[in-house]
Formats: sequence, structure tokens, C-alpha cells
Amino acid sequence: MPTESLYPLVQIPDADLWGFIFERKDKPFPDDKVIYLDPYSKRSYTFAQVKEVAADFGKGLKALWDWQKGDVLGLFTPNCIDTPAVIWGCHWAGGIISPANPTYTVDELAFQLKDSGAKGLVTQLPFIKVAKEAAKKVGIPDDRIIVIGDQRDSTHAVKHFTSIRNTSGSARYRRTRARNPAEDLAFLVYSSGTTGHPKGVMLTHRNIVANILMLKAGEAGNLDWKGGPTGEGDKILAFLPFFHIYGLTCLIHQSIYVGLQLVVMPKFDIEDYCRFVQENKITFAYVVPPVILLLAKHPVVSNYDLSSIRMMNSGAAPLTKELVEAAHARLGIPVKQGYGLSETSPTTHTQPWEDWNKTIGSVGTLLPNQTAKYMSEDEQEVPVGEVGELWLKGPNIFKGYLNNPEGTANALTSDGYFKTGDVGFQDKNGNFYITDRVKELIKYKGFQVPPAELEGILLSHPGVNDVAVIGVYHKDHASELPRAYVVPTNGLGKSEEDAKHIEHWLSTRVAHHKKLRGGVRFVDEIPKSISGKILRRLLKVKAEEEENNNKAKL
Repeated sequence: MPTESLYPLVQIPDADLWGFIFERKDKPFPDDKVIYLDPYSKRSYTFAQVKEVAADFGKGLKALWDWQKGDVLGLFTPNCIDTPAVIWGCHWAGGIISPANPTYTVDELAFQLKDSGAKGLVTQLPFIKVAKEAAKKVGIPDDRIIVIGDQRDSTHAVKHFTSIRNTSGSARYRRTRARNPAEDLAFLVYSSGTTGHPKGVMLTHRNIVANILMLKAGEAGNLDWKGGPTGEGDKILAFLPFFHIYGLTCLIHQSIYVGLQLVVMPKFDIEDYCRFVQENKITFAYVVPPVILLLAKHPVVSNYDLSSIRMMNSGAAPLTKELVEAAHARLGIPVKQGYGLSETSPTTHTQPWEDWNKTIGSVGTLLPNQTAKYMSEDEQEVPVGEVGELWLKGPNIFKGYLNNPEGTANALTSDGYFKTGDVGFQDKNGNFYITDRVKELIKYKGFQVPPAELEGILLSHPGVNDVAVIGVYHKDHASELPRAYVVPTNGLGKSEEDAKHIEHWLSTRVAHHKKLRGGVRFVDEIPKSISGKILRRLLKVKAEEEENNNKAKL
């Protein structure tokens, strides 16, 4: 029997995100509550300011860019407190947001802009060169590229987003509402696929509204807009990228719905992280395993008082029991785990606060309004305790992959289940465990690295005859690292220098998280099945043998 969530059903209003956030009748906190804070510049947005700036930007999109319902706005920027206003301004005007990783190369960004059909692009000044080149490739004119953040273009060639406003004084611009929140898209996030190019995950307004309410139920009243060490309520330190669904929903949306202050870092830095926790009295943190590793082991952590943190929630990659215990032993901070995917908006499971140390290793219980089952390879349901692929159903499940009916058909069943591609089991108490992935994606610090994409690029190198890329787990990084097994052309090139050359060559062609941090190994052949499919599991065994041999030599 499929498992229903143990939580009571949550009523999901038939509203789009703007209506849900800014037109609600049950908002418990005042309009002047600070929601987004930049700890470097001390610039901030209250609830009222976000709403006003977003509406002004939405009116500007209509007045200056003739923005239409369903038009897509690309984001190519690190975390910034201006991002929320840009997102909801685009929604106000009836648009869809498609966020991209700011470390993308020109070609990677151009692919997403073209595939999503983006009509404009928002970036920051340090990223303008890549943004312009990618936009040019797909026919987005320069005057449709704007910047956010504190840096402005002194030549005024690139406009700041605050100058995209209705200057005519006309009151004729009205909000474009989502007529059908269950069908109208709010976000197009890109999830790496094992076949190379990323896939556009279509998330509707209802998907995100549902997940905000599911998250609220999962945190069970433990996060509050008032009280806390400073009397300003709970505060969350945000370094997880806003271009990733984890940051988009759990950070940007949850904070403004519950009334939590979000202290926004553009990127992770261990010393700044600790300093901001101490200075701002941060009480809750969404993290990933490599950050927990640093908090457990990095010497600089001892210089700061992190005792205001009541709980950390880890997601985006599997978390080991040893890591949870190491962090708690050093800092006294409990760490709970959650689970989700881009296709599920994202959060489907989280450990209840009180269970963090009772079910270590579990991703928690199923959040409300969902049904789950574990399935065998021949798509038969397996009983409790047995291992299978996790299938999920609920209002947070995506609409499908953009321009990819085949991918959608493979992922969604006719009765509404999403096949996650992740393998695990549940226990008799409704705790879920994820043990492995059916999919071959490498998870580097929460980022997805598709092996097929790297293999495709490496095969274009004149010295590479054949290649396979796998993820090798490295405990010092608390993460998988991409490693290439290369069959060199004419059997040549087996020196350390040749390996370093290939690593460097690839690093100039891919985003930061896709580099071959696991190195290059030369082999005589790549193990493959009769049909030509790379047998990655054999390479994983080889990697383990190499690791064990190295340990033996030590």
C-alpha cells in the first residue's frame, strides 16, 4: 500500500505567488518587518519595501519592455537581496523566472536562455561580459540586460533594475494574475540530466505555494517572526544559491511567508559565515554536508560563538551519521536532514526537530498532502523495510520538462507519481531513508554534475580516445568529486603532466562545480555493456581498489 503523509492535510489556496504572499489576510507580522538583510552593506528590505519595489519593477516591465503573460526572465547572478523583488516583479507582470548558475560559461548560459525562451536577463556588473556574450548568441538585445546589486555601470550603458519602471505616470498597468495557478508557470529551473544538457523543470505557482505550506508544517511552529535572542524573531543565514530550488523555496519564499529575517551571503566563506552567525545571532541554518564538515573541523570556527543556532537542516546531498555527531560534539548544535528535488519544488521530507538524534541517517517523514511508495525494478511496490526506487505524488510535483515530452513521460506516471530515480526504504515508523541513486549524476557539494556532459566535451580533446566520468567520494570534502577515466589516443599520454593538462583543459570549458577535482586516470579501455552503455559501477570498484591500495602504501 502506498504511504500517506502522517501530517494533517494542509489547505492549499487557489492563488498565485503574488496573491499568496502579498494579498493574504492572515499575515501575523507587521509590514515594516525586515525580511532580507545584506550583512556586508547593511542594506535591507522590509516586507513593504519588497512589495513596493517588486510592483514598480513589474509595471516597468510592462511599460518599457511590453512584458506579456508567460514571458521568461533569466537570472544570472549570485545571491543578492534585490533578487526577491525582481522575481515577484516579474510574476506581477505575468512572467516566469528562469535562474541560472552564475559560474556558467557563455555556452552553458546561452543554452538555458535559448531553451527557456528568455526575453530578458538580470545579472550583476562583474558578470556582465558572459551575460552579454550569451545574450548575443540567442538574440537578446543589450537593452534587455539589466543589473542588480550595489554596483552600477558608470557609463550607464547597462541599466540598473530600479530604472525599469513606469515613468509615464499612467495608471493603466495592472497586475497580471495567474488564471490557473496549477497550470501557470512561476519558475523554470534547470536540473542536470544524465544525457548531457540540463532539463527545464516546469514549476507552477501552485507547486511553490504548496511547498511553502508543507515546509511550514514540517518546521512545526519552531520558527517564529518574533522573540529570539534579539527580539526580532528567528534569523536564517542564507548562502545556498538562490538559482537552486533549495534556496528559492526554503530561503526566499519561506522567509517572507513566515516573517523570518534572511541574512543573505553572495557566496559561502567559512569565516564570514561564523562572523555573521555571531553578529546577527542567527538561530537556524539551511546547510549542505560540506559546510557541516567545515563547522566540525575547521580551526577558525573556534574563534566564534555560534551558540545562537538552535538547529541546522541539511539537504541537497546525503548526510552521514559521523558528520552529524562530529558537528554536535564540537558545537552542541543539532543537525536534522531533509530531502527533495527540483521536480518536487523541492522539499518532500524532513526530520521533525525532536527526532534529529533518534533517526540519524533518515531524511525524515513525508511532508503533508503527499503519497509515496518504493518500487522494484519491474515497477512493483515493495513492502516496508525493503529497498526500491522512491515514487512521489502531491501538489508539489512539477508539471513536466520543458520541450521534452519523452523526458516527462519517463518521469511522470499516468496516475501522477514522479519517479525520483533515488533508491532507499522506509521503516515501520514512517521514516524514509535514501541509500543510493538510480541516476548517475555526480553530486558535488549539492551541485549536480552530469557525467555525459563532461564525457562529451572530453571526447573532443585530440588526446582522448574514450572516456568515462564517475563521482568518487572524498571524505575531506564530504562530497563526491568528478573523476575521468581516459583511454588516450594511440595509447600515449600516461604521465602525471598529461593528466593535469586534461584537467586544466576541461576546467576552461565548464562551470566551476564541474571541474575534474577527482583527477584523471589513464586506462586501456572503458568497461561497457553489449549495448554500449558505460558500466560505471565497475569503475567505482576500480576507484575503491585504487583508494585501498593507496592506504596500504601509507
